[in-house]
Parts: sequence; C-alpha cells; structure tokens
Amino acid sequence: MQPKLPHRRSSPVDTHLFTLPNGVRALVIQQPWRQSVNLSVFIRAGSLHESRRLNGISHVVEHMAFKGTHTRDCQRINLDAELLGAEVNAHTDKDHTAFHIDGMAENLPAFVAQLADIVLNSVFPEAELERERQVILHEFTEFDEDPSHMAFSLFDRACYGQHPAGQPVIGNRANLRRITRADLLAYVTQRYIANQVVVAVAGPVDPEAFTRQVETHFGAMPAGEAPALVEPTWLGGLKLRRMAGSSQCHSVLGFAAPPLHDPAHLRWTVAAALLGEGMSSPLLDQIRERRGLAYYTACSADIGPLTGQFVVEAATAPEQASEYLTEVAQLLRQQAAGTDAVGLQRARNQLAVRALRALEQPTRRLEAAAQDVFVFGRPRDIADHIDSLQAVTPEAVRAAFATMLASPVAMALAGSVPAAARMQAESLFNQAVVEH
Repeated sequence: MQPKLPHRRSSPVDTHLFTLPNGVRALVIQQPWRQSVNLSVFIRAGSLHESRRLNGISHVVEHMAFKGTHTRDCQRINLDAELLGAEVNAHTDKDHTAFHIDGMAENLPAFVAQLADIVLNSVFPEAELERERQVILHEFTEFDEDPSHMAFSLFDRACYGQHPAGQPVIGNRANLRRITRADLLAYVTQRYIANQVVVAVAGPVDPEAFTRQVETHFGAMPAGEAPALVEPTWLGGLKLRRMAGSSQCHSVLGFAAPPLHDPAHLRWTVAAALLGEGMSSPLLDQIRERRGLAYYTACSADIGPLTGQFVVEAATAPEQASEYLTEVAQLLRQQAAGTDAVGLQRARNQLAVRALRALEQPTRRLEAAAQDVFVFGRPRDIADHIDSLQAVTPEAVRAAFATMLASPVAMALAGSVPAAARMQAESLFNQAVVEH
C-alpha cells in the first residue's frame, strides 16, 4: 500500500467572494494570525489580449500607470505608500496585469484608495512615456542577451506561431517605439473594465468592510464587454538562435497540454512531476546525476486559461547537447511505455505539498485565486485539487505521454548551438529547424 500524505481541507469560511453591481469582484482570504496585508488588483489584460501591432502594450500600461494620476505625480505615488511602510509594485503576464501593495493591516483602506487611483486615474503623461520607452528598451537588451529567455520566446513562437499566445509579454522594439499615449488610453478603455477586475486581499480582514471599501473606489468603474479570445492551434516546429558570447546550449522542448478549464490537464501536471520533479525523478537522476549532461534541467506543466504546455528545459555544454536530446527522447518513450508506481506516488505527493505550501504564501495564493475567479467564477478548494491529483491513474499518465509523443513537438535551441545538436533535434523529433 502506497503512503498517502495527510492534508487539511481549506475551509470555505477563509475565502469570501463578492461581486459588485458593475461586475468587479472583491476577494478576501482571511488570515487572522497576521498583522500585515497583501492587496492586489488583477486585470484580465496581458499579451494574450493584444493584437500583433500592439503586442507589449499591457506591459507599457503597467509601467506608465505609476507615472502620474489626476491628483498625484509619480514621486507622490511612491511616497504615499512608503510613508506607511508599504511596498507597491506590479507585473504583467500573458493572461493578466496585477498591481500590488503590501503593508500593515490597519492601513488597508488607504491601500485600496491608492491602488484604485493607479488603476483608474492614470493619465499617462507624454513626457513620461518618452522616458519610459528608454527604460523598457534596456529591459529588451537584458532579455535579448539571455539565452534562456530567448529559448522560451522562440519556444512560444514554435508552439503558437502568430497567435497572441505566441507573443512575448514584453512585446518588440518596433511596437514600443510606435505605441502612443492615445493607444494606451484606448487599450485601457477596452480592457480595464469592471467584469475583468478582481480586487483581492489576504490578511486579518473583515470581508464586508473590505467590500465596502472596494465599492467606494471601484464601484463606478465602467462595466464594458471584453472581446472574446480565440483559442490557438498548436503548431510545433523547431527554432534556433545562435548567440555570440554564450557558452551553453539552452534547450526548451514541449508538447500541447489541456488548458485550465479542462480537468484532463491534471494528467499532464502529474506526468511533468513524474518525469522531472525532484532529484529522484528520471529526468534529474539520468540527465544530471548519472550522466552529467546538465547542471540545470527541469520539467513542468504550464497550465493557463487558454493554453497548456508540457515543457522540458535544460542548459548544457554544446558538446553534450546531442547526447542530452537523445536521452530526453528516450525518457519520454519510457514513460509512455510504463509508469513506475513509486515514482507516481512521489509525484502526487510532491504536487500535494507544493499546493499546501502555496496556502502559506499570500501573493501566490491571491494570484491563483484570482485566476480561478476569471476561469471558473470562484476560487477552487485546495483539498478537492489534491484529491483530483491523487486520483490520476498510471493509465492516465501513460496515455498523456503517448498523446504527446504522437503529436508535434515544439522546440527551441538558443546560445551556443552546434551543428550536431541541430541535426540530432531534426532526427529525433522529425522536424526541420528554422533559424532566427
């Protein structure tokens, strides 16, 4: 009999979700033992929602939102938070943009007002936009010189081609140079609408009082209607970028996985953990410990609201790249042929512990809960999620690997890529390489 990890049910009383008349959702995760709060405003606006001409605009809006509102300049925005000992920040992802502030619980009403001002009242000053272009251009340079980032960017393009799912969050230089203040204002009007917003907090919070605060500041937000997204078609293919000065070959390869709303995605999640979660997994045991083919290698299932990716990545010495690719292909075939019972239980339990640890990390839990609200209309119960992971059978995992091996691979090689690795990639995965 295989051991099973105990877990506690995440009581529904610790999570409260309210919907304002205009469609804004207020989400509270009660953590009464804390003295601080984490507050975030999530907007369903990311690179998935951008046209090719405006790819990168969500990221520009995130930067520019801090450059001034109707009543505060950029220095005052930062000072108002820091006078309260708080930290204010933001990030942009493929499926959302988020604005955050962390500080003492007693200052929560002020934090709600401050983030509302940033999200709703930014004026995007023309002079600041010209300066911020230069900041983001520096960010481009950093990404362009990073072989790992380049490999993932090429990988997304191999997966989805010209669909927005294949676009980088940061966009491209040509778009950055031509995006105007009018573009920013038009995009915010289109995407920053009430039913695409979740205002979420974790900490010692009164849910009803918080909801009243959210309604005070977000209750007049326009309702609007977001344009529908078109699901991408998985393309596959091999892309390559040789980069001067790089001493390693960075490889990212993967297969299509179901999106978040499809319960079958759990099979790919378990399959990824089985292959590459932890030092005893086949990927790390064979690639790193026994063969010494890479210092870093990992396997993950990146499951999003519109797409899913099963990903195997590594950085290896150029002279070992061909052998690495051969070994990965062999490991994938082995998993499709049979599932080790001990390895499967290890994978399930590692995923369960990871999910439980996320409960103790407010920022991760808020982001996961907000994504659940966008996709399912409510946060999911962690205990149900763990039960579903434990219920994934060996047959289901084998079927997931078999499905992957029967479908087109997407692959990217970046950095120092020898001709032998290119030829091996073409041979193993029956694809032609496109150099970029």
